[in-house]
Amino acid sequence: MGSLIMKTCFVFALVSSCGAAPVSDNLVVLVKSTVSVHFGNDTMLPCWLNPPQNAEGLEVRWYRNGNFDSPIMLYRAKKFQNVSQESSYRGRISFGLKDSASGGLKEGDVSLKLENARLQDVGDYSCYVSSDQGYDSATISLSVTNTGTPPLLSVVWLEDNMVNVSCESGGWYPEPSLRWMDQKQDLSAKKSNDSSGFMSVHSWLLVSRPSEVSCSVGTSDKDTKEAKVRLENISTPGKESGSSAGGWVAFALLLIAVLAGLGMFFFKNKHKYPIFGKSGCDQVDGRKDKEDDQTDERQKLLQGGTQLTAFSKYYENVTLDQTVHEYLKIKDCRLRDVPV
Repeated sequence: MGSLIMKTCFVFALVSSCGAAPVSDNLVVLVKSTVSVHFGNDTMLPCWLNPPQNAEGLEVRWYRNGNFDSPIMLYRAKKFQNVSQESSYRGRISFGLKDSASGGLKEGDVSLKLENARLQDVGDYSCYVSSDQGYDSATISLSVTNTGTPPLLSVVWLEDNMVNVSCESGGWYPEPSLRWMDQKQDLSAKKSNDSSGFMSVHSWLLVSRPSEVSCSVGTSDKDTKEAKVRLENISTPGKESGSSAGGWVAFALLLIAVLAGLGMFFFKNKHKYPIFGKSGCDQVDGRKDKEDDQTDERQKLLQGGTQLTAFSKYYENVTLDQTVHEYLKIKDCRLRDVPV
């Protein structure tokens, strides 16, 4: 009975020693507590051993939010264990250098390099290092930021010289704050998320004219965008629409007067512009006069020659209709041969 109790105690002690290795004083993990990166950029999560020692033969495990069994990177036996890696981090993580003077794994630098930061990467990251003598771990908090669009100011005119000015901006992360010209944060501003996780903010302010209105949106004092609008020289919609209508009426009257004047001018001088009073074959250019002169010359030749006198008896003036013939056609009121 006593031997059985001793064996049980021995097995229990063995299981306890295998389940949790003691922390070694010679293996201390240090990290930078917080890291911030802009959306889409690469970043480094610094983690190193103190005192420095070669970490090539150690186990290095990076995991998120306490998920020890689902690491985003596992290095063991001098190689990466990709089978256990979380799929969303494949191809985006590797060992990096905490600074330019670092010697890498040989000097105990087990920093994690993260590429193309996403909004889903926000959270806590644990750096865990273990050896045959013990283990240690530390946690880093990563934040991802994104700068949104410049504020868009819209103006709606109201009665009694009052103006409703709205300000909106989108594409921010984390949640932005909105301030009007009094530099006080507008706690009543409406905020929403788009399908990508970025945030938008919208607010409005009632002011009287004349005045200058400014609106700034940002996640910090260093990351702020501002827009301004002057309301002093802007007329009210009623006056603006009235003056616009009067302008169109004046333009229409002027156009009618110009067209009427042009009509009277061409009517009085129509003899100088035959194109307005003639049509058909009468609308022949100056070449007709020249062709008429050539016809007179041919008449003289027919009447002057002895042989031609006989032919002149059979000379007739022929008027051709404006019809289509297989071998003849009328062009510019003259008979023309059609090429065969």
